[in-house]
Amino acid sequence: MALSATFSLPDRATLAQRWQALEARSDASFFLRWVWIGAWLDSYPIRPELLAVTDEQGRDVALALVGHAMQPRLLGAVATLSLNQSGDPQADRPYVEYNGLLAESGREGEATTAFLSALTRRRDWRALRLSGIAPHSPLLGLSVRRRARSDVSPVYQVDLDAVRAANGDYLSLLSANTRSQIRRAMKDHGGPLPDVAVATLDDIAPWLAEMAALNSGRHADNAWDSAPFRQFVATIAARGLPSCAVELLRFSDAGGVVGLLVNFVQGGMAMNYQSAFAEPRTGKDKPGLLCHAAAVDHYAARGLTRYSLLAGKDRYKQSLSTCEESLEWWTLERFSPRLEAEALLRRLLRRPASA
Repeated sequence: MALSATFSLPDRATLAQRWQALEARSDASFFLRWVWIGAWLDSYPIRPELLAVTDEQGRDVALALVGHAMQPRLLGAVATLSLNQSGDPQADRPYVEYNGLLAESGREGEATTAFLSALTRRRDWRALRLSGIAPHSPLLGLSVRRRARSDVSPVYQVDLDAVRAANGDYLSLLSANTRSQIRRAMKDHGGPLPDVAVATLDDIAPWLAEMAALNSGRHADNAWDSAPFRQFVATIAARGLPSCAVELLRFSDAGGVVGLLVNFVQGGMAMNYQSAFAEPRTGKDKPGLLCHAAAVDHYAARGLTRYSLLAGKDRYKQSLSTCEESLEWWTLERFSPRLEAEALLRRLLRRPASA
């Protein structure tokens, strides 16, 4: 059955209806589901185009949002499309991962072919950004002059089946150094791992305010200093908590709060998206390690299969993991930067000297 692909700008209500209807027939990642997409669109002043792949009956087979922006380059700004991003660095701060097409299960291949064909026919772009895609993604099959991988990031994870096989002794699966750090921190906190509380809808506002306060001043480029980002986290929590697709966890002991985590849950995997930790109580205290270790126990007891720390090269993520995969960031270019530079140089050399 032949598929067609078109670009449009539907109203938000129509987009939500179409997206959620296709989502029900898809195995797509959390980052391609309406809880994420809708919260992003409602938190930032953006309006990316909808690229829809449909069958002969007009039924959606794949959907994606495509942002269009002029991206700065050495030789001048370049018209750039961004998959499920806007192209505005501030609006893209939520940081999409496991990116791709929202596609009907079993039809991903033909949908991708139609999607790439539609991009090829479109003439108003010179570069395409593909952020947070899986290695060897078929989206890289687009016919272009140059492919540049800007980053590859590990996605460190904990195998929760292995934790259960170790009779719940997660620490036994870690290095001696990490075990020692966590056990020393537990001793400083009075013995066991912190208690875990799961937020209700009434807890969202005060707990997120606490996260923002704990993250304040920690580093210069702090997403929590951005009001739209805080709105995004609050929106995705409010929409995801009722279905347990999003969890907001608060960790505490007799000494008070130890930390908070915003996690996504899908398909047996819990994914840590945001975190905030109290100041260490001693020189050897590790509140972050304690919270993640407690989260591993929390999800292992619930029968989940993985606890993911999502993309990032942080040393603490590696130290807590028992397995990993990776994600990649690419720019596909219809032109060659080297050839463009050479052409510019030739034009400059031919230009007559000014009077």
